[in-house]
Amino acid sequence: MYKIMTPGPTQVEENIRLARARECTNPDLDETFVEFYKETCEQISRLLHTGNETLILGGEGILGLEAACASLTEPGDNVLVLDNGVYGRGFADFVSMYGGKPEIHTVDDRNPIDSRELEKFLQANHEYKYATLVHCDTPSGILNDVHVLCPLLKKYGILTVVDSVSAMFGEALDVDKAEIDILCGGSQKAVSAPPGLTFVTVSDEAKKAMEERKTPIASFYANLKVFEGCYEAKWFPYTMPISDIYGLRAAFDNIEKDKDMLARHAKIAHACRQAVTEAGLKLHLESGYSNTVTVFDVPKETTAQEILDVMRKEHNIMLAGSVDSLAGRVIRIGHMGSNANEKDMTETMEALEQTLEKLGVPLKCSLKQQFCRWCERND
Repeated sequence: MYKIMTPGPTQVEENIRLARARECTNPDLDETFVEFYKETCEQISRLLHTGNETLILGGEGILGLEAACASLTEPGDNVLVLDNGVYGRGFADFVSMYGGKPEIHTVDDRNPIDSRELEKFLQANHEYKYATLVHCDTPSGILNDVHVLCPLLKKYGILTVVDSVSAMFGEALDVDKAEIDILCGGSQKAVSAPPGLTFVTVSDEAKKAMEERKTPIASFYANLKVFEGCYEAKWFPYTMPISDIYGLRAAFDNIEKDKDMLARHAKIAHACRQAVTEAGLKLHLESGYSNTVTVFDVPKETTAQEILDVMRKEHNIMLAGSVDSLAGRVIRIGHMGSNANEKDMTETMEALEQTLEKLGVPLKCSLKQQFCRWCERND
């Protein structure tokens, strides 16, 4: 088995795997599972600092993004798509799919969205039903400050949809403080459960917008309204993936007990970035680094595929390249969730150092030693 030091899916703890092996009941008929589901949803809301309802959907994180757009979008709706990364502009596809008119607002993709520049834009352009943005756009690792951007959008009467699949629980996130109407998360990133589930928090204002639609939602599976009254009726709109949800609950139990989670992510991310830059490698971004992933440009002496192959075949460690316009240009080290620990990261930095040296990439210092030094400094 490879050590998967990728920016999701991440390594999965044993207690989560064991939870998924629990004996199954019938989730359609067993009221004890309905209670378990409700308690798990309430736990997620609590951990995300919100009074908004959470729903767990039976599908990978993309389902949450599509369900948010499907549930809010009516034909002809104007939707602002904030784009400083691959997933940011990807929201436009979901908006178009359900008949909306996406306006893509593209900004510098090496830096976070600037709230001052966004406000200048909104002063002249704010007739949007909702806006979409990404908290951490994983292909580049850029982090946008949703606690500043979303209240700014709300100031202009715009509902907010946020993809925080790759940021939440590796970065601070307070849904109520950020005024997020629909927040989308996923099981396989910093939550560190296997892929297969998404969860969304839904504000009363978002529910009101769904209720006041003039046209029906053009989906069943990607439709947040089908969950209305489920708990009261002790009924789900489709059969819940019970074993996946048992595992997800164990993952959130781990998070709730882990009081140092955010501090550990910050320490490891900082140490990794320092080691990478001091060794002479170039971070892809200019600013706005997420604490869940480090992204550096592929050195001219080699290729992304060669780095990934040597890491996997000779060191049994899986890193990631990227996608879309960044394919072949960068390497990504995932230090989120279960991956965010010094032991695995030290092994990864040592293996990367040996890999780059084998491929003829000159390093100014030891990646492993610098990483360990920075970790010690931040203890």
